[in-house]
Amino acid sequence: MNHSHHLDQYWLRWRQRIDRCLEDLIPTTRTSPTLLHEAMRYVGIGAGKRYRAALVYAAGDALSSREEILDRPACAVELIHAFSLVHDDLPAMDDDDLRRGKPSCHKAFDEATAILAGDALQTLAFAVLSNPAWAEQPAASRLQMVHTLADASGSLGPAGGRRLDLNLSSQDPTLQTLATMHQRKTGALIEASVLMGGLCATDDSDILARLKNYARPLGLAFQVIDDVLDGTADTDTLGKPAGADKERGQPTFLSVLGETPARQYAQDLREQAIGALDGFELDATLLIALAHFTVERSR
Repeated sequence: MNHSHHLDQYWLRWRQRIDRCLEDLIPTTRTSPTLLHEAMRYVGIGAGKRYRAALVYAAGDALSSREEILDRPACAVELIHAFSLVHDDLPAMDDDDLRRGKPSCHKAFDEATAILAGDALQTLAFAVLSNPAWAEQPAASRLQMVHTLADASGSLGPAGGRRLDLNLSSQDPTLQTLATMHQRKTGALIEASVLMGGLCATDDSDILARLKNYARPLGLAFQVIDDVLDGTADTDTLGKPAGADKERGQPTFLSVLGETPARQYAQDLREQAIGALDGFELDATLLIALAHFTVERSR
């Protein structure tokens, strides 16, 4: 089966939906403070794969949710992701000058504006989910999504994972140490994306547990391939500096395992993710296609 062809039919539409929604949700540059809102729109609109949003839509699709219902959680995870990238690129962190094929936020603006833009994108994500105007979704469901995203954004998510990552640069980590760190740094938000797509349709604990068991190995597989591509692809293809991990002396799945074993590890994780959907009575076609994309992508 041509998984990518099937997925492409949906992905373009999802990206267009996300950008239209974010155009409305992020304050315009006509609103003061102009520079801050310009920076938020610079990093938040019209860039990136929208992979996490795609997971929201695919999980919702499996449970027959309308895309209109899924727009807000899809935007929320992309806002959190944008916030994390802005802060990751800062001189105090990765000190990267290029992101998504254009200058990083602190290069296009300045460090202070980048910090504030990241902070504002993060809080906007929770405003998007908690807004009572989102009348189609019950308050209890919105609260559960806020809790899910908050858990996936803080010390148990990217912030904690980043702190562990900074510690690793002076160590020779094991595969398990790397996996534990990346389950927080990358995997937590991917897991939250799938769960929020599910929460738009159900509070059934068995269904949500199955979605979580799909998302957890998928998040790790995504990072394994990210590490491989950082060391084997070029800057133009990636839209960010290639070889940055090696230059910083950052341990990765590529440096610990080597390319071929790392790719095999990602494939094994993909099969774990797809296996979690065995017996799923709903249509998981898009979730399976995203699992294949995660491992087969070139950027």
